[in-house]
Amino acid sequence: MDEKKWLADEFEANRSHLRAAAYRMLGSRSEAEDAVQETWLRLNRTEMTGIGNLGGWLTTVVARICLDMLRARKTRGEEPLEMPVHASIADPAKDPEREAAFADSVGLALLVVLQNLAPAERVAFVLHDMFDLPFDEIAPIIGRSSAATRQLASRARRRVQGTDEAPEVDLGRKRTIAEAFLTASRNGDLEALIAVLAPDVVFRPDATAARYGIGAMRGATAVAEAFKGRAQAAQIAVVEGDLGFVVLIEGQIRVAVSLTIDEGRIAAIDAVADPDQLGRIEFSILRD
Repeated sequence: MDEKKWLADEFEANRSHLRAAAYRMLGSRSEAEDAVQETWLRLNRTEMTGIGNLGGWLTTVVARICLDMLRARKTRGEEPLEMPVHASIADPAKDPEREAAFADSVGLALLVVLQNLAPAERVAFVLHDMFDLPFDEIAPIIGRSSAATRQLASRARRRVQGTDEAPEVDLGRKRTIAEAFLTASRNGDLEALIAVLAPDVVFRPDATAARYGIGAMRGATAVAEAFKGRAQAAQIAVVEGDLGFVVLIEGQIRVAVSLTIDEGRIAAIDAVADPDQLGRIEFSILRD
């Protein structure tokens, strides 16, 4: 069979899945169709030799496209032109009982999720809770660690269920932990840094952030040593709906850092410095 014909057939076999995923992430049928079409265009520009699992590759690509669209929408302060309706949430072709039960339990709460969640939260929630993707596969899509991705999905799930309060740590407590980390970092206090970090804490920078001198690493001692004496230009902020900080250089925000806090300690630190990504990330500096 001709390769282009085979590729087109395989894409068509995945189209309904891609459309369903995009619609749940975007809340707009027209935007979902645009995302699926862009996925097809990217597939045609990609060498097949680099794709091992076509279905997984297509899901990853459409999710990244949707994430970019959601971030652009947030930046412009726009809402989707269409409001998703309750009846169209379920997808009987996948699992009738599960989808119907999910739709019945969510109801109007999902409309709030689709409109008000931070982009990364929405993508993590949809891909994990509705399409069963593991957090390890979702994490690279949204540029977070697996632990951070799990917490994003958990926070979204609480909103869907109508329970906004986080059972583990409230925002005030998270801020105290984040401030303790920055203070210890600025003062070069190694013991205080280790005390606020989980033993298996992971630091995950994007390629641009890594150029500032700290690469990816794991473990409280390694991360504490790396951050010792740093954070002089950091300010506490809410990054993509959770506590973190931003780094200002010459008055410009150059790095956005999200913190995953679990059981009173920092379990993951994710840093984004790529200018294009920074332009799409939602954050606000917290003043005293």
